[in-house]
Amino acid sequence: MEAAAAAEHTTPVTLDWRGRPSNPHKHGGMRPAVFLLGLQAFEIMAIAAVGNNLITYVFNEMHFSLAKSANVVTNFVGTIFLLALLGGYLSDSYLGSFWTILIFGFVELSGFILLSVQAHLPQLKPPACNMMSETAGGEQCIEAKGFKAMIFFLAIYLVALGSGCVKPNMIAHGGDQFNQENPKQLKKLSTYFNAAYFAFSLGELIALTILVWVQTHSGMDVGFGVSAAAMAMGLISLICGTLYYRNKPPQGSILTPIAQVLVAALFKRKHISPSNPQMLHGSQNHVGMLHTDKFRFLDKACIRVQDRKESAWRLCSVEQVEQVKILLSVIPIFSCTIVFNTILAQLQTFSVQQGSAMDTHLTKSFHIPPASLQSIPYILLIVVVPLYDTFFVPFARKITGHESGISPLRRIGFGLFLATFSMISAALLEKKRRDAAVNHNKTLSIFWITPQFLIFGLSEMFTAVGLLEFFYKQSLKGMQSFFTAITYCSYSFGFYLSSVLVSLVNKITSTSSNGGWLHYNNLNQDRLDLFYWLMAVLSFLNFLNYLFWSRWYSHGHSPSVIDEANAKENNSKYFGDDNNI
Repeated sequence: MEAAAAAEHTTPVTLDWRGRPSNPHKHGGMRPAVFLLGLQAFEIMAIAAVGNNLITYVFNEMHFSLAKSANVVTNFVGTIFLLALLGGYLSDSYLGSFWTILIFGFVELSGFILLSVQAHLPQLKPPACNMMSETAGGEQCIEAKGFKAMIFFLAIYLVALGSGCVKPNMIAHGGDQFNQENPKQLKKLSTYFNAAYFAFSLGELIALTILVWVQTHSGMDVGFGVSAAAMAMGLISLICGTLYYRNKPPQGSILTPIAQVLVAALFKRKHISPSNPQMLHGSQNHVGMLHTDKFRFLDKACIRVQDRKESAWRLCSVEQVEQVKILLSVIPIFSCTIVFNTILAQLQTFSVQQGSAMDTHLTKSFHIPPASLQSIPYILLIVVVPLYDTFFVPFARKITGHESGISPLRRIGFGLFLATFSMISAALLEKKRRDAAVNHNKTLSIFWITPQFLIFGLSEMFTAVGLLEFFYKQSLKGMQSFFTAITYCSYSFGFYLSSVLVSLVNKITSTSSNGGWLHYNNLNQDRLDLFYWLMAVLSFLNFLNYLFWSRWYSHGHSPSVIDEANAKENNSKYFGDDNNI
């Protein structure tokens, strides 16, 4: 029995590109991770350049109405993040991270190429027309329909399918290059997550500046072509690291074991769980994941019925049950980041409108496009992230003893706390800007808007990276890509909640004589400052809610005393005490 357990733990869980056991001296580590960081920078550069300026193309070239154009863009962005779940599922279940990235990377590239071809060929677009003159009562523009509309939607949803499936696997495959059972590798894993966010920030910054400038001055066809070239460079970076990757093989359907636990627990709901967890099926020979006291009703799936042979849908192991417990436990942590992404939605919409109502001139001849305000956080992060990883993490590591300096849960909490001050800053500025415009007929400089973007940039550095690290490090066998994908769904839910909040606020604050706070489409008449104060309150309440759930999560994951002692004994047999982390 012990030999079998030992064999199980000496079996390699990662493979090289030929499907052979990986060699720790040749495969994995920061060297192959650098190739994945290159892919991430190029991919976000390509998709951000298209997404941030897509509404201009849809409105001016496809001749959709402004409302319809906005819906096209929001549906496109929302689809990308929701399809991340598909990418995570396919990777963990059937394809593996590398092949999922490669296959869907080329799908995304084909979408960029098709979009560039359509933007270049007049026969694939409706006749040229000035949409602004139409809104002023001039010529009538013909909206793209039929084959032309089909080509456009095929192109953008090829991009959405590819990007959605690639995003979670870039992070997960990079994390797979580090062995979490090795303390030195665990420290490098933390560095990798910080480096991944640096690559993301660099890609976003280039997209929001250089690539958007190319689209504006050289045409959308050239801009989309540059996005295609950037994606091609990312795929080249991925392929260049093939010989050095540690590849985790797919585990088969990741949803089946979860369903088996739920079904077995349901059928045995009337059974009484034993007080001694060692009596549960699979606990005596279990070496890895420890039994916990959270969600005890699921333990009933591990109760063996005497003198009866039971199928996998009636009897599950402790390890299976603990994986389902982890999945349920992280849902509250995930839900607390939705309000955070709702704040992000305000910075990408209303804060840009704020900038449009301010003096954008840097000099007499040069002015800052309001949309470029979104690049402010990334300029800050390109400087701060390396400093954070180089100086703060080693300093904090000496105090806390944690390989990441501070734990992912604390990092998320600090980021959520900072987000509140971003909205407070936005509210104070809007009150100052509105009073100056309405009462004194003055226009404030756009530089006054910088603090809210800078504060949120710092907030995002803590929350986004902490969330990715937290989800990746959960002890779910073969589900790292799927768990990483879950973090991207928070963006979709956050933007959806933003739309719901705006509608509710307008409805609740409207009266018979006046519209709501955001009714007039004119910031000097609207009360955007009050809406920002509402967001600040919601953000602070969300932070308090997070404190509760993070404490609940931490306290609920203490293993049973019997299991802990048994695990220590087994670990010392198979690995030696020095390998315990």
